[in-house]
Amino acid sequence: MALALFMSYGKMRASPSLQACDVLIMGGGPAGSATAALLAERGWRTVVLEKDRHPRFHIGESLLPFSLPYFDRLGLRDDLERIGLRKYAAEFHSMYHGKSKHFEFEEALDGTYPYAYQVRRAEFDHLLFRHCAAKGADAREGWRVTQAELRDHRIVWVATVDGQGVEQRWQARFYVDATGRDTFLANLLGTKERNRRHSSAALYGHFLGAQRNSGRAEGNISIYWFEHGWFWMIPLKDGTMSVGAVCAPLYLKSRKVPVEQFFFDTIALCPGVRARLTEAQLMGPVTATGNYSYASRRSHGENFLLVGDAYAFIDPVFSSGVHLALRSAFLGAEAIDTILRQPDRAASELKRFHREVTRGLRTFSWFIYRITTPAIRDLFISPRNVFGIQQGIVSLLAGDLFRGPMLGLRLWAFRMIYYVKTLVLFRQSLAEHRRRQRNLAL
Repeated sequence: MALALFMSYGKMRASPSLQACDVLIMGGGPAGSATAALLAERGWRTVVLEKDRHPRFHIGESLLPFSLPYFDRLGLRDDLERIGLRKYAAEFHSMYHGKSKHFEFEEALDGTYPYAYQVRRAEFDHLLFRHCAAKGADAREGWRVTQAELRDHRIVWVATVDGQGVEQRWQARFYVDATGRDTFLANLLGTKERNRRHSSAALYGHFLGAQRNSGRAEGNISIYWFEHGWFWMIPLKDGTMSVGAVCAPLYLKSRKVPVEQFFFDTIALCPGVRARLTEAQLMGPVTATGNYSYASRRSHGENFLLVGDAYAFIDPVFSSGVHLALRSAFLGAEAIDTILRQPDRAASELKRFHREVTRGLRTFSWFIYRITTPAIRDLFISPRNVFGIQQGIVSLLAGDLFRGPMLGLRLWAFRMIYYVKTLVLFRQSLAEHRRRQRNLAL
């Protein structure tokens, strides 16, 4: 007898109505909306269900240059120009070295995309959601997925409830989990795992009146290392500054004061950030999140895929979240379209989807796991362009991860130099390793 698994957030009525479609997408963030737009454009009856109503707040405001081809394909570049602030570089500031380093995106191996955008995620996500509806998707807000039944690695049906409490069941030829950090299917399948190699927590808020760069550098993202991790400073077009501290969970657990005071105390530990916020005013509440790095052991089943944060989320230091979400959306839409037209190719398409999605995660992850190490700080602040390594790093920061040997050899060379540097800085590296192990043990 087939094994049936259920997840429920509320009691089902006896006979909810039944709806049918070709593709049901759970979640209307960037990954879900992009997938819906691409599939609806190809003529599939596509339904996307979003639990909230746009515009709604979300963190993760910094886009990458090599996301621009995705926006060009979607026809959204002009809209991004309207709502976003151009960023031409990523800046790394080290209190340990007393200096900073700017990585200009135009210096990447492929300088075709010399800038990206800083965006308010509420505007950005709303833009993508409206776009998928304009392409023909049935885009619904205020709809929450409550249950699903799986048999033999296939989804049989999904149950939902709308904003008026009306329950429905959906049957689709294919399903997409784009529920983000809710990770609906990973929770249902029991495949969600805490990242065993990385552990991070975060505090963040928005400020008005923060010191900004001038001219072309106004939109640059700034990364500041400090004792407990690193800060981001992301300038937005409306004059506000997104500021966040990514730190060890052990540090966040040490909090004895209200979260807003703890955030200001943390800012005081980083001279560069503190100086830029001297005249600034906090706008709205401070948010704290616990350990948020995770991944699912599975990215797909016979008739479903997990895209974006529904599959995995890693530290945001390289602003990789939206970029990887869009890539998985494009890969997923291509796979689904092929599977619906040629069911005999399902196995190979799903295997290819998994391989390509995990490839980008692995490339970013190696650097993210080591971003606070003394060796990485040294190599980023004082880079040498031996073997074109600096170009490789800029390409990584720009999101150009899929170039093949041209980029791979440069990143491999960087890793070798990193290991040598780690030996040279043995005492500092050992202290950082021990600190990291304590946090992973939490």
